[in-house]
Amino acid sequence: MVYVLCMVLLMVGLVGILTQKNLIKIIVSAAIMEYAANLFFVMIGYKSSGTAPIIVSPAEAEKFSRIAVDPFPQAMVLTSIVIGLGVLTLLVAIALRLYHRYGTYDITEIRRLRG
Repeated sequence: MVYVLCMVLLMVGLVGILTQKNLIKIIVSAAIMEYAANLFFVMIGYKSSGTAPIIVSPAEAEKFSRIAVDPFPQAMVLTSIVIGLGVLTLLVAIALRLYHRYGTYDITEIRRLRG
C-alpha cells in the first residue's frame, strides 16, 4: 500500500509539471516527484522491527544480518537529497533570471516574448 502512495505522489508531481503554466509551480512539482522517489527508496530498505546498520562482532553478524535494515537505499537517498538540492537551487536561479528578464513566471508569456 505504501508503494502505491509513492506512485500517487509521483503522479501528482508529474501532472503538476505537465499542466502548470507558472514556473514556481513547475519547480514545486519537480520537488514533489523527487520526494516521492526518495520515499520509495527508503521504503525499499525498510524492515519492520529492524535496527540501524552498525558494526558488530563476527560472532553476532549472523543474528544481526537478519534484523538489520539495508543501508544501501539510505545511502542512495542521502546522495539523492544532496543532488536534488543542487538541481532545485539551479531551477530557482533560472526562474529568477527569467523573471528579471521577462517580468513574469508564466511560461506562455515567456514563449510569446521570445524573439
